[in-house]
Amino acid sequence: MRILGIDPGSRITGIGIIESDGRYSQHVFSTCIRLGNDAFPIRLGKIYKEIELIIEEYQPQQMAIEDVFLSKNPSSALKLGQARGAAICATVMQNIPVFEYSAREIKQAVVGKGNADKSQVQQMVKILLNLQGKIQADTADGLAIALSHAHVGSTKARLQAAIEAS
Repeated sequence: MRILGIDPGSRITGIGIIESDGRYSQHVFSTCIRLGNDAFPIRLGKIYKEIELIIEEYQPQQMAIEDVFLSKNPSSALKLGQARGAAICATVMQNIPVFEYSAREIKQAVVGKGNADKSQVQQMVKILLNLQGKIQADTADGLAIALSHAHVGSTKARLQAAIEAS
């Protein structure tokens, strides 16, 4: 299964694509979409277009994205929600199913504890995907989201199969 993981942001959007059978995962592609200082609607369009191009090139079968979280700054939360919307729309328009995970679920799946910090997530992503060198935080987050879906999704499928078999 090829999984696209997206860590949306109004300035930087982290992208990670992995190939996974649910137990073993392999890095396929990762990058950050740097949105610069353009007007916000232009940045949303860039998220949409870049994700559309990435989907076209790498042909993921599923997409996982970080779920909405509450923020002390309502303006930041709204912008993040709009960035998520642009990413989701680009994916749904390609008929790819979308799965959402909270930051806590992602950290739990990748690091083993829901309150892990960014450096722990980066380190585990490097270990799980056998990556060398420094990995940018937003890129690591995109890959972590894809890994979370690979692990959680396959576990849910195995549980469902066990329930149906009994």
